[in-house]
Amino acid sequence: MWEAYLKGFKAYLQLERSMSDNTVEAYMHDAAMLGDFMRSSAAGTSPEDVSLTHLQSFLAHINEMELSAGTQARVISGVKSFYRYLLLEEVVKTDPTELLEAPKLKRALPEFLSIDEVELLFNTIDHSTQEGQRNRAMLETMYSCGLRVSELINLHLSNLYLDVGFIRVIGKGNKERLVPIGETAVKQIKLYKDHVRSFVNIKQGNEDIVFLNRRGSALSRVMVFLILKDLTLKSGIKKNIHPHTLRHSFATHLVEAGADLRAVQEMMGHKSITTTEIYTHLDRTYLRQTLEKFHPRFGK
Repeated sequence: MWEAYLKGFKAYLQLERSMSDNTVEAYMHDAAMLGDFMRSSAAGTSPEDVSLTHLQSFLAHINEMELSAGTQARVISGVKSFYRYLLLEEVVKTDPTELLEAPKLKRALPEFLSIDEVELLFNTIDHSTQEGQRNRAMLETMYSCGLRVSELINLHLSNLYLDVGFIRVIGKGNKERLVPIGETAVKQIKLYKDHVRSFVNIKQGNEDIVFLNRRGSALSRVMVFLILKDLTLKSGIKKNIHPHTLRHSFATHLVEAGADLRAVQEMMGHKSITTTEIYTHLDRTYLRQTLEKFHPRFGK
């Protein structure tokens, strides 16, 4: 059972997370360490049956191995990533690693695109093809609304309120939020619906899905990843771009333009404002300027 999930986890790291071979090997080693520990301490426990208590015992186990704080944090990061994958694949309904504590290290921030690079990427799309028209509408929607890839591929026609400029998004934990959508994205969605989607032979059960593949089914996360990779190569942009990059770029551009963090938090569906602050890599200069502008006694 562990072997099958670990194999799928490896493909997820390579394709969707676009990790280097060395990082994939490290994460696989970390997840395999948990599997070995469970086999020896609780034989017969499958990944979906692992509890926080099991994980805390695993933490004690790696601590007894006298690993450095950095190594322990990396192992736990690998295990957390493994369970994020299982959650995405709906193997587990809840993440047992959510409350798992580890030595806190500085978080690495993902790359983002400049506004010019976003334009270059979108202009690389071949609009003469049906797939190109779909891809333009899809990527414009991701960037306009800061969507996660899972939110994009599960976007429903019944949740589009294009006449008033909003879409309803089903985010993490099945939480709903209303997100404004820009005129450019609205225009591209309407073009796609009228000139491409209306001619697709839609498979049963996919009638309400917005973005479809040629076979009339919902797109997969991997397919969105591959579309972006192909466009990146053709555009000549020398960055490691994946679906998350457009979401990060959305938040970065808003904050750099002076958007309120609480508004960005709401649009992105972040539970904590702290996540938004990290996500948008605010610099101290921006924070100081905000205080100088809005605090009644700052600098007096």
